[in-house]
Amino acid sequence: MSHLTLLQPLFCSARNRFLPPGRFPLRTVAATLFSLTVCIVMYLVSVKVVGYFHSQNELGIILSLKIFQMAWIILFAMLIFSGMVSAVSAMYLSEDNEIVWAAPISPEDLYFMRFFSVSVYTSWMMIVFSMPVFAAYGRVFRADLPYWIMMPLAVTATAAIATAIATGVTILLVNLFPARRTKDIILYLSLCFGIFIYIIFRLLRPEDLVNPDKYSHFVDYLSTISTPAAPYIPAAWSANLLSLYLLNHRVDFLLLALVLITPIAFYFLAEYCMGRWFMPGYSKSQESFSGYRRFTSRGQGNLPAWRWIFAKESKSFIRDSTEWSQLFMIAALIVVYLYNFKMLPVERSFLAEEYITNIISFLNIGLAGFIATSLTARFVYPSIGAEGGSFFIIQSSPISLGRFLLYKYLYYVIPFTLLAVLLVAASDHLLNVKGTMWWFSMGSILLITWTVVALGLGFGAINADFKAASRASALGGLGAIIFLFTAMSYEIIFLFTGFFPAYRLVRKGLRGVPFDAKDYAILTGWIIMVIIASLLLAVVIMKKGIKSLENRS
Repeated sequence: MSHLTLLQPLFCSARNRFLPPGRFPLRTVAATLFSLTVCIVMYLVSVKVVGYFHSQNELGIILSLKIFQMAWIILFAMLIFSGMVSAVSAMYLSEDNEIVWAAPISPEDLYFMRFFSVSVYTSWMMIVFSMPVFAAYGRVFRADLPYWIMMPLAVTATAAIATAIATGVTILLVNLFPARRTKDIILYLSLCFGIFIYIIFRLLRPEDLVNPDKYSHFVDYLSTISTPAAPYIPAAWSANLLSLYLLNHRVDFLLLALVLITPIAFYFLAEYCMGRWFMPGYSKSQESFSGYRRFTSRGQGNLPAWRWIFAKESKSFIRDSTEWSQLFMIAALIVVYLYNFKMLPVERSFLAEEYITNIISFLNIGLAGFIATSLTARFVYPSIGAEGGSFFIIQSSPISLGRFLLYKYLYYVIPFTLLAVLLVAASDHLLNVKGTMWWFSMGSILLITWTVVALGLGFGAINADFKAASRASALGGLGAIIFLFTAMSYEIIFLFTGFFPAYRLVRKGLRGVPFDAKDYAILTGWIIMVIIASLLLAVVIMKKGIKSLENRS
């Protein structure tokens, strides 16, 4: 059986999803145009930022390239963890394993199929969002044709290396750990990832990039930050290959060979692990978990409907270790996130410390909103489709689908609100931001979070896939792409329109100038506008989701 035959279900599913037979793919065309628009905006913003660094002096050029290298390594680490999470579901818990293993195929053929699907599901977002940024570097540094050829090759090779490492490590861990439930291995993967990302982050020492005082001479500082990034990490080979070409317009053929050969070597190494250790691990994954459960009513029959839905969601979350174990990763990222603000050398800025901290606080709203959007895509968007075949029970229950979605929204919006408030409040505290900017940032992040969660639930209802093998597989569909770009566009417009009123109020507040009627009028008008726009957007998408679910009955 050829490799292409094994990939036919994936290709056919993608074709029917993006190019539905018998009608014009209006949604696909609209999503493509919308995605291109967002990528163009990211490209233009990146050109502006990188161009600013590039126009300063030699130090600015080196700093921009150091950020370029750090971005590659962080993306590589996140791809490895995402690949491990997807590999457990795709390789050991997929519902079609029994059918596939009954066919006359070898473990090597099965590994190729799983490797390809895991690569697509875990890498498409990184490729889409990174290409405009890397292209901006090529534009600012006036790169020649070799850069534009090496850049997509390096991105693809790095994603393939991450997938091969993730699948190989997953096979080894599932085979070695004496766990009766394969999903529980994700707990260990999460802890490993948290430790790994922290070690990588500390090895990069980003705070040293803006602290030349640590070095006795400026030449030592310049030499330190211009050192190529971590040569023992495969992603650094791609970063160093491209950054060296941007700086010197010279191709390092040793790095190019490493970038091209390494994914092939890691693929065959992981394929060997598949043939050697997959079946023992797969056998363990089919063992039941010992224990028992005594079913009693405990007098809870008269509880309100929202209590039952909250209990159902909580139990589903706790029972699925692939979901709750990611809390360890989130906690590690929050620690690193807040640590960045603690280490910012704002006192050495060319602007007054009060001004720079308020600017960072405003930009932090967008960063916290991006984190809320990413987590919404991971947890909230697939929550409707995760009901699976049991959705008919909800349809036949004595509550409407509108109330069902409302209770789901309340269940998810509470922890997301706490997380958003924690990120913004703690960051403002570390930056010593008080007064007008504190209230502005808190109100903005609350409205963004509430709207984004509603969008995630609404789009998840519109594009609910009740036959998806896992929650992670639902993120590769067109609906997830539309949700992400819609949420990001909403946040960009929110911050763009809010910059002027925030600037006026913060500037007067720092100078001790009292606010006048015009300031209050501008702020009030902006608040009314964003609240109405957010409500309309959330209500329209939620109603479309309710209608879509009703049409399925």
